[in-house]
Amino acid sequence: MFDIQENLKKLPDTPGVYIHKDKLGQVIYVGKAISLRNRVRQYFQSSYQNTNPKVKALAKNISEFEYINCSTEMEALILECNLIKKYQPKYNVLLRDDKTYPYIVVTTSEDYPRVVKTRTIKKDGNRYFGPYSDVGAVNDTVALLAQIYSLKRCGATSFPAGFRPCLNYHIRECQGICTGKVDKEEYRQSVDEILEFLSGKSHTLIKRLTDKMKTASEELRFEDAAVYRDHISSLKALEATQRVTMINDSDLDIVLLVKNESDSFVVLFPVRDGKLSGRETFPIQADSSDRGEDIIAEFIKQYYSQWADVPHEIIVETEPADRELLEQFLGKDRHKVKITVPQKGQKRALLDLTRHDILEMKKSIEERAETRREREQAVYDEMSNVFEAAGITSYGKPVRVESYDISNTNGVDSVGAMVVFEGLAKVKKDYRRYKIRTVEGPDDYASLQEVLYRRYKRAVDKEPGYIRFPDAILMDGGLGQVHAAKKVLDAMKVSVPVFGMAKDDKHRTRALVFDNGRELDLRDRQILFSYLGTVQEEVHRFAIDYHHTLHRNNSTHSVLDNIEGIGEKRRNELLYYFKTIDRIREASVDELMKVPSMTSDAAEKVHGFFAREPVDIVKMHEKLDKSI
Repeated sequence: MFDIQENLKKLPDTPGVYIHKDKLGQVIYVGKAISLRNRVRQYFQSSYQNTNPKVKALAKNISEFEYINCSTEMEALILECNLIKKYQPKYNVLLRDDKTYPYIVVTTSEDYPRVVKTRTIKKDGNRYFGPYSDVGAVNDTVALLAQIYSLKRCGATSFPAGFRPCLNYHIRECQGICTGKVDKEEYRQSVDEILEFLSGKSHTLIKRLTDKMKTASEELRFEDAAVYRDHISSLKALEATQRVTMINDSDLDIVLLVKNESDSFVVLFPVRDGKLSGRETFPIQADSSDRGEDIIAEFIKQYYSQWADVPHEIIVETEPADRELLEQFLGKDRHKVKITVPQKGQKRALLDLTRHDILEMKKSIEERAETRREREQAVYDEMSNVFEAAGITSYGKPVRVESYDISNTNGVDSVGAMVVFEGLAKVKKDYRRYKIRTVEGPDDYASLQEVLYRRYKRAVDKEPGYIRFPDAILMDGGLGQVHAAKKVLDAMKVSVPVFGMAKDDKHRTRALVFDNGRELDLRDRQILFSYLGTVQEEVHRFAIDYHHTLHRNNSTHSVLDNIEGIGEKRRNELLYYFKTIDRIREASVDELMKVPSMTSDAAEKVHGFFAREPVDIVKMHEKLDKSI
């Protein structure tokens, strides 16, 4: 048992990072301190707890803490930032889903660079731009730049003699680096223009296209001129809308907070080459009692720590408490970064302009938030009715559900998928996918049982990431799937209600199936019908995507490969003779013997393989316990 008071006495008077955990051992808060002794002790003093409702709630849930000594406050800041990203603690201010934001990378480490989208930054000598919140704009930008410059599309860096150009070359979507006829210096000049454009300085690229358009028009090449015209229009649409010009050609970011009763957003306005434009909006997990300057400070740490090129100046409305430390954290080598609150002049005018912009934006955000709250409440009310009909009285708000599906092709590459929803929100960090280990052939019931066992075995063992139980489990299917799931959960003494999502002939969710066989018709329950349909589509998509990935990787594999004595030749002859796995499964030993290469022993093994009884739940437990 962790003795808090005893461990408080052992805290050192040094800089470091402290980690608060709840009774389940989950990290709920990460913080840094100049003095670990003074800072950590505060959380257990009533005078400090009463200063903020969030601190009081946090302190109430602290069951143990850890700390890591650091030599300097800067070292503690860096470690704190890394740990927040790793654990995503409940009580920290968080940049939501930062791992999902895309970047654009120009592969400058290659002789002939490419422009591609990525979601990770590597120290590989390439130039990275981002992260961006609009993945659609990233895709459009990458495609447009590749089209304008006919850039290399493939990842190959060397081309042996006799290498044949791909389709992109023949349709003039690639210059054909593989032909050896492309001048490296001209190609690099194009790449330099792309780097300027991605840095926010688009005038060079647009001027080049404008000149080409005029030349093509003068030479009566009107189709070419129209193509250049369309490229210019697309670039201007993608380009940040230029609304104000400053005297100095400054590169800076303006970072402002938009906050209402239920949601917080950080809005980032980039200024490049002295021109303000566009905006990136980032949802933030924060408590209503969190101070604005603290939220902005946390955003700056988490957002810019993953940036390759941090601007020289970041403008904010209120100076954060650790301004100097943050500036040191963001600055690298001779690259100095300032965090400023302008009081007058053009930068102050620029700040006022962007503040006015987000006031207008806030109205739109609040309207959308109100609509979403109404939808969330409607879904909660409908699910409450479902729970009431099932005799269930305890559930959360918003209702948390897990949904499961199985995907395979004739029993090959069988996979399971689990998705998680809280109300209308997809909790993607809790999604799980499973490669079926113990079930041979297309047995969805046994596969579902394996998946559920593996998921809840980890929950019973209190593994991080698996501890939280849902309010309900939704099976992609009817009563059979519900009973199969209940058999596993009852054996493990896990008490979570299970419902089936039965489909009609058009593959739409028609009814919610209870474990007693009762069905709740969804035809007159439009909200519930839409909600369950969304859940069902998502779990089906997630399962199919994983199956397709696995199937592509194992495209030459068949369930027959799992049978002793069946090699490539016999497998192919069996498939050629019987056409499908189902017909092989139904064949007798004598029918199998008609295949030329089959012996009586091989035929017996194939027949026995498909005649095997379904996996016994106890044996499955024993087998899985060894593999988990």
